[in-house]
Amino acid sequence: MSTAGRTAPAGRWIADAVRTAPPDTVAALVPAGFAAHARVFHPAVRYDGDDDVHVRWDEVAAANGTTPHRLMQWPGITGSWEYLGEADQPGVWNDAPAEGHLAAHVAREVAAVLARHTTSPAECWFGWDDGGAADLPRLTLPRTDLLLVRGPVQHAAVNFAPEPQEQSAALWWPADRAWCVVTDPALTSTYVGAGVAAVDALLASRLEVAPALPGDPVTPDSDPVNVVDRLA
Repeated sequence: MSTAGRTAPAGRWIADAVRTAPPDTVAALVPAGFAAHARVFHPAVRYDGDDDVHVRWDEVAAANGTTPHRLMQWPGITGSWEYLGEADQPGVWNDAPAEGHLAAHVAREVAAVLARHTTSPAECWFGWDDGGAADLPRLTLPRTDLLLVRGPVQHAAVNFAPEPQEQSAALWWPADRAWCVVTDPALTSTYVGAGVAAVDALLASRLEVAPALPGDPVTPDSDPVNVVDRLA
């Protein structure tokens, strides 16, 4: 992967768009100018012997008697804020959805779908937060500075952190700007802005995906249906 110029001009269109958006909304993560948007839910994990089983949010909601919907949040469907931490629900899930990290198998499928909806799948940009460790090109966003590199769309599934840590790209998009994918470090969902056909393809995939709107709230306390008191 090759680095960009030090002022990271390639991503300025994203920075300019999200900087003026209402805070804590989809538009503050992904530019609102795309024809459609989608939310990709990070799966939970259940241990089954030596195997890890990926668990959908709607399965967790069904087990807890809560309501799955496109704006659902993890505390809401599990019924407690403690489930954003170390607690689990044995038999349902053991590891909560990863915050700020898109699991490799999910990233691969998202990339495979989006690769069919760009003219430049071999030339994409990827940004991640290395904590300022390297003196390399960066894109300055409202909540973070991201190191930028270029590569094919398949690099969406690359681990950008030193082993044994796992860290997916926080931001990726193709050179033709046909779509944009953002995994915010504090959130358990990834958001995509794209054309209608690309979003429809994501919705039809095996992944747990919901349509999103630029004004949708994204914070863990924003579930309007399954409301959970923070002291619960």
